[in-house]
Amino acid sequence: MRTVFLKELKLNIKNLLIWSLTIGLLGLACIVIYKSMQADMKNMADAFSNMGAFADAFGMSTLSIATLKGYFATEIGTIHGLGGGLFAAIIAIGMLSKEEEAHTGEFLFSLPLSRSKVVLAKCVCIAVMLVVFTVICAALYALGFVALGEGIPAKEFLTFMGMQLVMDIEIAAICFFVSALSGKNKMGLGLGIALICYMFDLIGRVVPDLKEYLFLGPYSFSNASEIFSGADISSKALIVAAAVTVLCIAGAFICYNRRDLAS
Repeated sequence: MRTVFLKELKLNIKNLLIWSLTIGLLGLACIVIYKSMQADMKNMADAFSNMGAFADAFGMSTLSIATLKGYFATEIGTIHGLGGGLFAAIIAIGMLSKEEEAHTGEFLFSLPLSRSKVVLAKCVCIAVMLVVFTVICAALYALGFVALGEGIPAKEFLTFMGMQLVMDIEIAAICFFVSALSGKNKMGLGLGIALICYMFDLIGRVVPDLKEYLFLGPYSFSNASEIFSGADISSKALIVAAAVTVLCIAGAFICYNRRDLAS
């Protein structure tokens, strides 16, 4: 099992570094240029806060982008949320199906390893990569605050990064389950799942009738503007996230063990 885990980590290390550094450095750059834009931020903040549904969707009605805290929540929070969700989908959607599609399963399952151990090793690999992704991005964002000589709102910052990790794990679990069902890499479907989750949350914050159903989506409890404005995290949303994650991972084990894999 350890061999499978290390092999998957080695195969995905390039993707991990590319995504972590791309999202992290993009966020860092946005934080660093804040100083040069600060003088104009007040007028922009007033304009954005009066844009109705648009302001509600991106949290600009509750936080001012004229402050670094509000700017981070509305701008970098959006970048990290979308980027993290897409990364989680990409690494999970082909984790199991690629063995069948590339015919590497013929060798893998000839080893003295049960399917359950293979699935567990790949599942742990995904979790480790998501943790590393979150840590690298958080370190780069923190570096941006330090570069500007600004204090980091530690409680909100750590809560946001933690909830983003939980969200990424939920999206990865859904895609991992899809990967266990299919013999082909459904990359488009994986990206679609992440984008649908994002759009559901975005639209739900604009359409009043959908707001009460936001807890069903993984982006509901990880919304940066709510976390940085001090709003309570929905326990109902976290329960749904935990249930979906557990059911999808359990489903992946059950389906992959029962499937007749193509040679």
